[in-house]
Amino acid sequence: MRTDASILKRFHVAEHGDGPYRPLALLRWVMVAIFISFGIQKFTLQSAQGIVQFISHSPFISWLSVFGVRGEAYVLGAVELLIAALLAAGAFVPVLSALGAFMGIVTFAITWSFFFTTPGLVKWSLSTHPMAWNVAGAFVFKDVVLLCVCTVLFVASLPRRRGNESTAPAVWHGTGSEAGDLQAKRLTD
Repeated sequence: MRTDASILKRFHVAEHGDGPYRPLALLRWVMVAIFISFGIQKFTLQSAQGIVQFISHSPFISWLSVFGVRGEAYVLGAVELLIAALLAAGAFVPVLSALGAFMGIVTFAITWSFFFTTPGLVKWSLSTHPMAWNVAGAFVFKDVVLLCVCTVLFVASLPRRRGNESTAPAVWHGTGSEAGDLQAKRLTD
C-alpha cells in the first residue's frame, strides 16, 4: 500500500515537467501577482463596497455577509493572499503547487458564477446580440481566462501516469523468489 508521503512525492512543480512546461513558470508568477493585487485591494473600503453586489447574490459565498461589508472583503482578501503564497511556494514544493492552483480554480469558478447570479450584470436576449454586459460584467467575464490558467497549473502539478504504468515502474530481471519480492515492493510503493 502507498503511504501518504509517497503520494505527496508524486506531485510535480508544474513548470518542471517533460516537454514544453517551462512557460508555465510565467503563468504561475503572473497568477501570484494577480492574487496579491486582488488580495490587497480587498482591504480597501472602495473594493469592499464594490464586491457587495456580487457576494450578496452568490449562492456560494453570501454567508460571508455575517462579517459585514469590510469583514467579508477581509476574508476574501486573506484567502487570495493565501493562494498567492501557495502558488509562490508551489514553485518549490510540488503539493503546494497543486493546492494553490486548485484554490485558484475554486476562486475563479465562484467569481465566474457571479456572471449568472448577479442581477443586472448581464442582459440576455434572443436578438443579434445574445448577451450584453456592463463594466462590472466585463470585469467578471475575464475570470474565465484566469480559471483556465489555474486549471492548466493544477493539471500540470498532478502526479503523472504513463499509460497504465506508475510514474516509476519497477523493472525486474531475476528469477524465482525475486519475483515475489518485486511484487511486494510494487505494492508498498
